[in-house]
Amino acid sequence: MNLPLVLGLLVAAYLIGSIPTALWVGRAFFGLDIREHGSGNSGATNTFRVLGKKPGSFVMAIDVLKGWAATSLATVMLNQGAILPQQLLYFQLACGVLAVVGHIYPIWAGFRGGKGVATVLGMMLAIAPATVGVCILVFITVLLISRYVSLSSMTAGATFALLQLLPGFRPDNSLLLWFGFVLAALLVYTHRANIGRLRAGTESRVPMPWDRK
Repeated sequence: MNLPLVLGLLVAAYLIGSIPTALWVGRAFFGLDIREHGSGNSGATNTFRVLGKKPGSFVMAIDVLKGWAATSLATVMLNQGAILPQQLLYFQLACGVLAVVGHIYPIWAGFRGGKGVATVLGMMLAIAPATVGVCILVFITVLLISRYVSLSSMTAGATFALLQLLPGFRPDNSLLLWFGFVLAALLVYTHRANIGRLRAGTESRVPMPWDRK
C-alpha cells in the first residue's frame, strides 16, 4: 500500500466534501449567509427554500458531484497501485464518508454545514448506481405526493437498504448491505427535528413549478 498517497487522497476527500456550496452561492450572489435563514442548514434544500429553484438546483448538483468525486478518489488509489482490487469498496466508503463529514462539518465554513443528503447521493451513485437510480425515483415520487424533502430523503434511504436484500440488487460485499442500513438510520437521526415537525404538521413543503403563486 502506498500510504502517503492513500492518506493524501483521504484528506482530499474530506476537503472536497467541505466545499460550502450553499454558503458561497448565498454570499456571492445574494449577499447573505444561508445559515441565518430558513432552517439554518447550509444545504440544497434550504437553498431552494430561501434563494429559489435555480440556486437550489445548482447547489444540489455541486453537492452531489462532491460526493461522487470524493468517492471516485478510491479508483485513483487503485489505478496507482496504492490499494488492492479487493480493498476498493472499503476505500470508496471511506472517501465517501469523509466527504459527507466534510459537508456536515466543513473546514472552509467554521464547521457549520448541511445534513449531507445530496453528498451521500453522489457517494452512492459512485458505488451502486443502479440501486441509487431506483431510490431517486422513490424520492421524486414521495416528493411529488408529499412535498416534503425530509420525508422523501428518509424514504429513499430506507429503500436503498431494503433493495439490497433483493437478489437483483444484492451487493457482492456484505459490507455495503450493512452500510445501507447504517445510512438509513443516520438519515433518520439527522432528520429527527424534521420528524418532530412532520408529526406536528409544521414541516415546510417544497413549492412545485406549477403551483399558483
